[in-house]
Amino acid sequence: MFPLLQLGPFALPVPGVILLISLWIGLNVAEKEALRQKRPSELVYGLVMAGLIGGIVGARLWYVGRYLDTYLADPLGIVALDTNTIDPTAGLITALLAAAAYAYRKKLPLRPTLDILTPGLAVFAIGLGLAHLASGDAFGAPTSVLWAIELWDATRHPTQIYEILLATAVFILIWRIRKRSSFAGFVFLAFGALTAVSRLFLETFRGDSIVVAGSIRQAQLAALVILLLALWLMRQWRPGHIISREL
Repeated sequence: MFPLLQLGPFALPVPGVILLISLWIGLNVAEKEALRQKRPSELVYGLVMAGLIGGIVGARLWYVGRYLDTYLADPLGIVALDTNTIDPTAGLITALLAAAAYAYRKKLPLRPTLDILTPGLAVFAIGLGLAHLASGDAFGAPTSVLWAIELWDATRHPTQIYEILLATAVFILIWRIRKRSSFAGFVFLAFGALTAVSRLFLETFRGDSIVVAGSIRQAQLAALVILLLALWLMRQWRPGHIISREL
């Protein structure tokens, strides 16, 4: 694991740097996809940046609201750069709302826009796996397999490497089918379904999963819901379906 890069007096968080680079590469990939589909590439940047800014602000403000008394005593702490003092769920929700508001204002068609963004999302998923590998997060369960790694005082499944390999496989598949999709929105739904299947497999080997109702892994339950939703939308959005229409 390699969580920090020391540059003189400065210590750069390697996972954060990896995510920023992944975001930049993903944006460039999405831009090329927009050009291929003959759509304004600048709108892709605008959509992503609206979601990114909205997500960061929302995640931070929600966390501050939860511990308001602490931040009222130290107002400067509200703008402190600490990734541990954010609410990821609130950030995701506000990011989606901000991106949706931008798309509505710019009158972007939903399904084609999702397809344009999907290759970039697939690139970012690889970067997320690399960030987990650098930080040691998303670690595996203890095991005695030959390819196990030493981490957190135990010999564990290298789930971060599994994650990178699965995300790379998903990206390759998405890259191949993006030119042969049968209807608008198919590439995005395929990415959602493939990522959900990957998560169902990956969580089997994770050592930090949240378990509910005794033995059900929360992430697997969420992945199953996403998989079923993606398959259902494929049926609803396909050409010729009775309620299929361009959004």
